[in-house]
Amino acid sequence: MASATSNGGDLNFAANLFKAADKLRGNLEPSEYKHVALGLIFLKYISDAFDGLHAQLEADEYADAEDPEEYLAENVFWVPKEARWRHLQANAKRPEIGKLIDDAMEAIEKFPSNEGLKGVLPKNYARPTLNKTMLGELIDLFSNIGMHDSTDKAKDLLGRVYEYFLSGFASSEGKRGGEFFTPRSVVRTLVEMLEPYQGRVYDPCCGSGGMFVQSEKFIEEHGGRRNDIAVYGQEVNHTTWRLAKMNLAIQGIDADIRWNNEGSFHRDELPDLKADFILANPPFNVSDWGGERLAEDLRWTFGTPPKGNANFAWLQHILHHLAPRGTAGVVLANGSMSSQQSGEGEIRKAMIEADVVDCMVALPGQLFYSTQIPACLWILARNKSANGHRNRRGETLFIDARKLGFMADRVRREFTAEDIDKIAGTYHRWRAKPETRQRNGWADYADEPGFAKAATLEEIRSHGYVLTPGRFVGAADAKDDGVSFSEKFEELRETLLGQFDEGRKLEGRIRNMLGILP
Repeated sequence: MASATSNGGDLNFAANLFKAADKLRGNLEPSEYKHVALGLIFLKYISDAFDGLHAQLEADEYADAEDPEEYLAENVFWVPKEARWRHLQANAKRPEIGKLIDDAMEAIEKFPSNEGLKGVLPKNYARPTLNKTMLGELIDLFSNIGMHDSTDKAKDLLGRVYEYFLSGFASSEGKRGGEFFTPRSVVRTLVEMLEPYQGRVYDPCCGSGGMFVQSEKFIEEHGGRRNDIAVYGQEVNHTTWRLAKMNLAIQGIDADIRWNNEGSFHRDELPDLKADFILANPPFNVSDWGGERLAEDLRWTFGTPPKGNANFAWLQHILHHLAPRGTAGVVLANGSMSSQQSGEGEIRKAMIEADVVDCMVALPGQLFYSTQIPACLWILARNKSANGHRNRRGETLFIDARKLGFMADRVRREFTAEDIDKIAGTYHRWRAKPETRQRNGWADYADEPGFAKAATLEEIRSHGYVLTPGRFVGAADAKDDGVSFSEKFEELRETLLGQFDEGRKLEGRIRNMLGILP
């Protein structure tokens, strides 16, 4: 199997690899198989990275290729001999391959310089219910990843494969898949809108770390440096936290990702963090979030969230952690834009009056693995004229993106690059100062009926503080085709009369066939 040589080729390679790996799954549930496959891809990644540096050190007469300190200095995980991929590949057909993989994971975690991986790697490959022939075939399959590439290219390809497998398993798991993976269309839209070039990036419910991966990719694509941002996150699900730790390690991202089983509301691991950018996809409409224990919490600046729904707890937790000049992008269920029950309307009103709602985006349905209901994006800003932007105090931009996207398969929709650019570009033109627009060759912002509208605080008040974009953007202008209304009406009338005649003829034929008298 040849490795890919381009971005599109990388995705095709990853897609084909996923199909091949999925055929080996047999009767194993995707939720269980996910950890089997992703753990092996991660092991292949760190072994390849180790082998690449090992070869360089062997070529240096003054270096010791078996000195762990050499690898620590280059931020490469030390891989003991019994954990190296070539050792596992050589023993892939042996019945004890499961134990050899478990021993490899254990050896890597135990090594002092690999402390960041402690408790992260899966170590249950030796269990009797796991087919050992399948494990050997997976090792053979993954051995082809990056086999003919340079070390850097192979590592990059492995990162893409890992990310693709995450999305593939999220799709296979359906509703449960949404717990650990936010679709790339949604993440990419948020990242392109917020543009996290430099500063602290935070996600209080980080899942498998997709927000961070796309932020880093954004920086690279725009000529920036990865170390210009510092990454912070928290996750309540320990299994998902492990996926995130592996995902970020395989992408080469140094991040401070915390876990506890109480979650960000009840045990905030980063209480003093003020982030420049916050990107989050909290679980929608959580009813059992324990709000009754947090009634007097200092984070509830705009009002105490209802005990039966965590949406406005998430928004206020995020605003609490937002730096004075920071911006945040939050994915929430559509109900958050208009709900009035249990004081949610009053909290939303307080947020609007405090002028922290920068932009609202209505998304189409079927974007998510976990739910078919449509969602929305809340873009929050502490200071609407900060960071060199035009002063948009007292205004909120509304974007109705419900008609964008295409059906990637029978059940799920995706955005094209052009769709994302249309949403993010509209937002940036609205925020940009004239000199910024001129420098980028942008046209001035103008409302687009049916898609975008910049509304004043007074207009939002007139709508009862409901933030549904459809209320503001109006209907799209119909294209004038040069045909007068009277001509169109006459044409439609003739068509309708013709259809009536055809209907009567069909009725007569059916009656004759059935022997029914008129």
